[in-house]
Amino acid sequence: MRRRFGWMKELVPIVGQGTWQMGAPRDRKIESDTLALGIDLGLTHVDTAELYGDGRAEEMIGEVVRGRRREELFIVSKVLPNHATHRGTLAACDASLRRLGLDYLDVYLLHWPGKAPIPETMAALEELVRAGKIRALGVSNFDVADLEAAEKALSRERIACNQVCYHLAERGVERKVIPWCQARDIAVVGYSPFATGHFVSPSSPGGRALAEVARRRRATPRQVALAFLSRLPGTFTIPKSSRPEHVRDNAGALDLTLGDEDVMTLEDAFPIGPDGPLAVA
Repeated sequence: MRRRFGWMKELVPIVGQGTWQMGAPRDRKIESDTLALGIDLGLTHVDTAELYGDGRAEEMIGEVVRGRRREELFIVSKVLPNHATHRGTLAACDASLRRLGLDYLDVYLLHWPGKAPIPETMAALEELVRAGKIRALGVSNFDVADLEAAEKALSRERIACNQVCYHLAERGVERKVIPWCQARDIAVVGYSPFATGHFVSPSSPGGRALAEVARRRRATPRQVALAFLSRLPGTFTIPKSSRPEHVRDNAGALDLTLGDEDVMTLEDAFPIGPDGPLAVA
């Protein structure tokens, strides 16, 4: 399944590929092959950042996408807060483009709020849009107050997305962040959908609920989790996969639609917790 990415016109797969903790030289071959397989399977939304592998994840992506049709890819990267001055943001974007071997990014994000003034960073992102180096700008790990400040700082562009931690045990963004973004046609991209190596235990009540829905849908528990985390309008999920079997499993969630009974089962098993500080990855 594809849906419109916030206010942007093109349809983007609801399941993409994250690259956090990727790019280490010892894992380069299998990670590159897995990323390429994911793209071939339809996971063409690829997310990265200058932080990941100290730039090596971007270099790896550049090797994988070389020779592919650029218009069929949706590539997102991020600037670190300590680089997010006006001049630093422009330089960081140029460096990311060089590592990726691309002429432009589809969306470029501020990785999380830092010490650089938000108006200064937003002005730089708008300048990058005008220069054609990015098609749209966005943010990551922003709560509603941060989003309001970023929105107020923009003079001509709109926020395309907010990327946040979102998994079955961390659904707090459904309280305020997702509704705020939906009301403004801002995509919400959930990272760490499998809780960064702490996916639900099969023997737990939540694990049994996932298995129940998976049996009904002839799917795997992880596919069910991805479908649940991208069920709301305007939401996307970007699991990281460094093994072919994992990326094949993730791709199987693209066409999985949960019914009302399935959603109710999972909402009961994984209740929304209290609001808290947003994670950073």
